[in-house]
Amino acid sequence: MTVVRIGAAPEAYEATGLYFDGDTAIGDLARVTVDEAVRALKIARIGAPPLHWPLDALRLLPDQGGGDLVILHRRDDPVARLILDDALLLERLPDVRRPAPLVNRGRLAAWALAAVASVALIVFVLVPALANQMANFIPPEGERALGAATLEQIRGALDETGMGQPVAFCETPQGRAALETIRSRLAPGLPAGQEISVHVLDHEMINAFVLPGGYVVFFRGLLQAAESPEEVAAVFAHELGHVVSRDPTRHALRSAGSIGVLGLLFGDFAGGALVLLLAEQLIEASYSREAEAAADAFARDLLLDTGIPPAALGSFFDRLRSTYGEAEGFLAHFTSHPALSERILAAETDLPPGFAARPVLGDAEWRALQTICN
Repeated sequence: MTVVRIGAAPEAYEATGLYFDGDTAIGDLARVTVDEAVRALKIARIGAPPLHWPLDALRLLPDQGGGDLVILHRRDDPVARLILDDALLLERLPDVRRPAPLVNRGRLAAWALAAVASVALIVFVLVPALANQMANFIPPEGERALGAATLEQIRGALDETGMGQPVAFCETPQGRAALETIRSRLAPGLPAGQEISVHVLDHEMINAFVLPGGYVVFFRGLLQAAESPEEVAAVFAHELGHVVSRDPTRHALRSAGSIGVLGLLFGDFAGGALVLLLAEQLIEASYSREAEAAADAFARDLLLDTGIPPAALGSFFDRLRSTYGEAEGFLAHFTSHPALSERILAAETDLPPGFAARPVLGDAEWRALQTICN
């Protein structure tokens, strides 16, 4: 493309360029002149009527290639392009670098609102509905595989060393034996064939959570905060209620689906943020009031059947609340459902006739459980 200055008049300008109409991929050779009389850029092509682009409607587009071309378009035409290699033209176009004003703001606002509503519908309605349906079709071995993989992701996400070291499992033989004693004590109340894997993570968080496939995970912080094995057993029983109802599977599918949709929208195609958010969602699992009530009822019946006072769970969380305040994590999970701890505490005065509590662990076993991470 060449530029020709006509005469000595400073306003005379002529150049050749390429015009693309936006419908075809082949550009037309065009002779471009500035018509100062009508304040327009005249684009003449062979075999086509000339075009007149008002100077105040021209806008400059970035050159994504070498950066040496002038690419113009009309602010009211989103597809047509004019490409020149002469930057001197820009001297005559003082407004060319201004952003194009928004047109039809009402329509844009309507589309934006519709897009937000669509995402909300997907995240809060369609994804939960699909997750609930899919959970019914996942075979037990699939749930176990999902739980095992998720547990490893969570261990990695909890790494605080910055060296990629997963949080360690606590595995002292005496502590594991004590934990197995509690699991065996509660096992008769589980459905036939229900697999349970219990683990302790070496982390100070006061928390416990469940994963798909019967994985029950305690943090060291919770075992150290408990004052009796009955309190640990009561927490265990409540989490088993979620296992039996398959709440973790539904929650994992729902969280993965929702975070996946948001990841696609915001460009996290690698999934790094998805893994971290999913791990946080599963650790801080917040189930519905119906799911919590069902787990509450299951825990109360299971504890009564196994000779453990159900009020141990309520007293545990009341003590944590008075010690740590409205803390995050596991305690916040229960304080967000105050009726839950109130119902369990009420069980202390609502024990069936003839109920006789039996110790869960001996003193040595209890010490071994609290020091399982040593």
